[in-house]
Amino acid sequence: MSEQLLKVDSLRTYFHLKKGVLKAVDGISFSVNRGEILCIVGESGSGKSVSALSIMGLIDPPGRREAGTIIFEDLVLNDLDERSMRGIRGNKIAMIFQDPMRSLNPGFTIGDQISEVLIIHSSFSKGQARKRVIELLDMVGIAEPERRFSDYPHQFSGGMRQRVMIAMAISCQPDILIADEPTTALDVTIQAQILNLLKDLCHELNSAMILITHDIGIVAEIAHDVMVMYAGRVVEYGDVRTVLKSGRHPYTCDLMRSLIKLEDDKSSVLQPIKGSPPDLVNLPSGCSYEPRCDLANNDCKVSLPELITSAGTHRVACHVVAESKN
Repeated sequence: MSEQLLKVDSLRTYFHLKKGVLKAVDGISFSVNRGEILCIVGESGSGKSVSALSIMGLIDPPGRREAGTIIFEDLVLNDLDERSMRGIRGNKIAMIFQDPMRSLNPGFTIGDQISEVLIIHSSFSKGQARKRVIELLDMVGIAEPERRFSDYPHQFSGGMRQRVMIAMAISCQPDILIADEPTTALDVTIQAQILNLLKDLCHELNSAMILITHDIGIVAEIAHDVMVMYAGRVVEYGDVRTVLKSGRHPYTCDLMRSLIKLEDDKSSVLQPIKGSPPDLVNLPSGCSYEPRCDLANNDCKVSLPELITSAGTHRVACHVVAESKN
């Protein structure tokens, strides 16, 4: 049986704005085991990144974690003060952010920035840190790592900067790696290289990974489990084969239909999801997806569906699916 590294239970993270309370994450639960990869998918604004930042304890005002429990190994992260959390971040749980150019400091060399992580968390000397950073740069596929150690972020391409961020994230061999849209703005070839690199590193380090993406099409080759989010809630959760091949929530099905498939010919027409995601300050009283759903019924308009087991570990939050089981 796989070792459970992270368990998130009923997490709620809200932002208290002048116009009302924005429920960015509204009661999500999931777990991640060592050696496995969980993909969190959904449109922009579904709560994916806020979920990750909540785990890392990086929610700034006016946002705050309202409820829920986050357990890493035997530690309840909610109970830790900021100083203790700094010992976890980058060391036990590391995060790769969306935009490496904004995450890297343009005024320092990439070697110095990665070295700082090792000096702080692993008590390396400057010489030891330099040697390890060169090894890391080589590990993530950056040519001539000794020379590139002294280069600045602007001297790297987008794909190479993302590799630098990955090297920084794995520098302390974290137990959990959170990758938030790590292939955004990269071309398709570089996307595949980055995803394969992350998958190989997860296997090599025997760590777990949470991959956040809006593109459900990239998860088939990398994920063990998939969690589909919509309007701050989990609408479907299960192993990758079940979710991608036999997904039951209308939102999951609509996401799949909006993708170009290899077997499609030139006459195939994409089916975009109609409408727009809801305002998280003024959510519908029933299912948040009801205004965009072709299968919605009266129950969908008035009550919020609970996440129920469909088969095995596969869970779906949908009134229509629940009714079809009865």
